[in-house]
Amino acid sequence: MLLRTTGAHRLRPVDLKEKAETFPAQPGVYLFRDAQGTVLYVGMSVSLRSRVRSYFADARTLEPKTAALMHEAAGLDYIVVDNEREALALENNLIKQYQPRFNILLRDDKTYPYIKFTAAEKYPRVYVTRRLKKDGSLYFGPYFPASLAYRIVKLIHKWFKVPSCTVDLTRAHERPCLEYHIHRCHGPCVPGLVADERYAEAARDVRLFLDGRKSELRAGLSERMQRASDDERFEEAAALRDLLATLEEVEERQKMAAAMGDDTDVLAWYAEPPLVCVNLFHLRGGRVVDRRDFYWENQDAFEPEEFLSALLKQIYLDSAYQARFLHVPIEFEGRELLEEILTDRAGHRVEILVPQRGPKRALVELVEKNAKLSFDQRFRVLRPSSKAIIEALEAALNLPEKPRRIECFDVSHIQGTDKVASLVVWEDGKLRKGEYRKFIIRGVSGNDDFASIHEAVERRYRRLRDEQRSLPGLILIDGGVGQLHAAAQALEGLGIINQPLAAIAKREEILYVYGQEDEPIQLDRHSPILQLVQLIRDETHRFAVTFHRSRRGARQRRTALLEVPGIGQRTAEKLLRHFGSPARVGQASLEELQAVVGRSQAQKLSAHFHPSG
Repeated sequence: MLLRTTGAHRLRPVDLKEKAETFPAQPGVYLFRDAQGTVLYVGMSVSLRSRVRSYFADARTLEPKTAALMHEAAGLDYIVVDNEREALALENNLIKQYQPRFNILLRDDKTYPYIKFTAAEKYPRVYVTRRLKKDGSLYFGPYFPASLAYRIVKLIHKWFKVPSCTVDLTRAHERPCLEYHIHRCHGPCVPGLVADERYAEAARDVRLFLDGRKSELRAGLSERMQRASDDERFEEAAALRDLLATLEEVEERQKMAAAMGDDTDVLAWYAEPPLVCVNLFHLRGGRVVDRRDFYWENQDAFEPEEFLSALLKQIYLDSAYQARFLHVPIEFEGRELLEEILTDRAGHRVEILVPQRGPKRALVELVEKNAKLSFDQRFRVLRPSSKAIIEALEAALNLPEKPRRIECFDVSHIQGTDKVASLVVWEDGKLRKGEYRKFIIRGVSGNDDFASIHEAVERRYRRLRDEQRSLPGLILIDGGVGQLHAAAQALEGLGIINQPLAAIAKREEILYVYGQEDEPIQLDRHSPILQLVQLIRDETHRFAVTFHRSRRGARQRRTALLEVPGIGQRTAEKLLRHFGSPARVGQASLEELQAVVGRSQAQKLSAHFHPSG
């Protein structure tokens, strides 16, 4: 690989053209930069010299986007590689690295889930995640639809008793949580509940199951079932028998789905430049199981062929799974090369097709119609339904199920005085004002938002737990990671784990999901999901501030009356209830005061407010 650069100084167009003449006629990647050295555009070609020369044609013949690029370009680099495949892969990596303004950049509100098996832990656990990291864990997926990943994890909890909790297993706990008592976890958090060998055996079974090595898993389970039966451990043998039956049922369903048809992805778009919406439908087993939406607001010079080529590279070159067929609406340059690379990476034949007629073309047109509907919902006055937003929130925050009910907390005070917290409830698309709650923070001294959130959350869910009432689909905290952890500690202290919990940080509008804090979520400012979260957060803040002001005002009014010699707390409150304010107390006659607090105190009040009288 060879890199050649023009340097940081600005070159005139004629200098850039002369530089382009020196480029080799070999495969590679080229980069246009501005005067500050920022990468404006990354492209690839089988012949660098021929491709880059084309940018210096008559300006009147250039596409608007290319003309705008050349107006800003001040530097030009190239990287030579061995072949066209390497050039395409390098182009994709550099686009993701530099995010050049003139390239098509993938912006996605939705990714698909994987199952994470924490193989590096002493007691491995399973989680649903949407991001792959080099952390020693094993990742399986992606799963279509997203709910499939959660169903598999629940099956693992039920039959293998390997948990998905956030409990710290590096330290001993006094008692297990509810999951242990309902036989969905072996309880490795409490010493003595499960032998290390037994847990390791369960973890091996889970790995075989997720690896798809079901025949090996069945053989091991059958052997253990027979051994348990021979030793007259009939309850254990019956559980293993039931697990074997469940595995056979799962495997049969997978065979039926595979027999229904090859996996296919269908992609189409609707554009009103600079606004563009793409829909990507996933067909598995011959039926649509999920869809993915992409939006752009900066495609002033929308060129469909270039747009499609760039988008497919960014979606599929780094994908862990590739469907056998991809249907798109138009032909584009480099389709055959992309097919070859995807085929090599997938381990099976991948075809990118442009259907012209028949059912396949009708399916592309159906996706185009859905892209138009998505465009209208995103960019016009139409609003997506409450159900659609909840589904999108479930996917964006990686929640185990749709959060029909959200409860949000905020605290309010001034330099640690008059500390209060508020709770706002959103359910089935509406704010439930009758279920709002106020908390006077009593157990916290000074300016400590974390402790205040801890107290409010602990009081709320202790009561729900004691009354055996359902917990919300999502608890939302107005704040950052510190407030999120304070709320999590309060819940863990109550024995409540695996409760969906998130926080939204002010200003940055970044969402932190508990257990995924190192993967903060920053949604597009037009996203209905972000707008919903902001609506709930802002209402919680308003409610907290209003309560704080009323408490502070009442305290200040009481303080004004407490300055009167001989007037105590209870008398001050009695006067304020009757007259409404210290000012009206001061305006009252001796007879009016006497009717409320008695002759002695009335005289003291009158002397205080009317010293000359």
